[in-house]
Amino acid sequence: MPAGQPHAHEAAAAACVGSGANHSNHRVPAHSPPPLPAEVVPAYPPPESEDDETWVWTQIKAEARRDADAEPALASFLYATVLSHPSLPRSLSFHLANKLCSSTLLSTLLYDLFLATLTAHPSLRAAVVADLLAAHSRDPACVGFSHCLLNYKGFLAIQAHRVAHVLWAQQRRPLALALQSRVADVFAVDIHPAAVVGKGILLDHATGVVIGETAVVGDNVSILHHVTLGGTGKAVGDRHPKIGDGVLIGAGATILGNVKIGAGAKIGAGSVVLIDVPARSTAVGTLPG
Repeated sequence: MPAGQPHAHEAAAAACVGSGANHSNHRVPAHSPPPLPAEVVPAYPPPESEDDETWVWTQIKAEARRDADAEPALASFLYATVLSHPSLPRSLSFHLANKLCSSTLLSTLLYDLFLATLTAHPSLRAAVVADLLAAHSRDPACVGFSHCLLNYKGFLAIQAHRVAHVLWAQQRRPLALALQSRVADVFAVDIHPAAVVGKGILLDHATGVVIGETAVVGDNVSILHHVTLGGTGKAVGDRHPKIGDGVLIGAGATILGNVKIGAGAKIGAGSVVLIDVPARSTAVGTLPG
């Protein structure tokens, strides 16, 4: 590590210091890293490999080095958030901790929580990589893996939810709910910790997405902003939608009740769906009409 640079854990501790209303406004100090060598970013898509995490992490670091050289104003941020870390889980844990910390949920506590959970659950790390690949392949506005990791609040909200879901399953429910609340406050995404969410998820724009307690979202699902997977208010128990693999849900769509949306279906923007939708079909408007 270059002289004068803080260790990652020290930087995380500095991210939320002080007290009172201004507590959450403190972030990583603006240390100036040494000049970073230019590095060629390998072409997309990645080769088929069992070690996608290592491959994606290599791309993220290369992109961060390139961007730090091109934009000195971001060099300190990129060094603290990406380049000072030895792995994707550490970088993601650091970044999420800084985003979600508050006067009562300190960044150091969140960093340890996120890192311990990602380390203990390889399936979560695989889901992180699948979500990064999904954003890069399905969102034309995604200019790189580092762009998604650092700037996509939908991606960050999903990763925080995965940790909250583990906490919920471990009966650490007050902490899971506190984390849900912070995600809703910071990212405007409200996902109940009990909801089951697959991998390869794209929350595009993400603002206003609500996913209820008994909802299930399959793999490779794309959800745009202001989508609600909610209950009808007339049922208890298993009362939220079940979304199949590969479903696309357009902006502003509302799906209510314990209904099934078949694999590969498309739900049009602004639709209201109260009944099952067959696989590989398109639903538009109000169903039933």
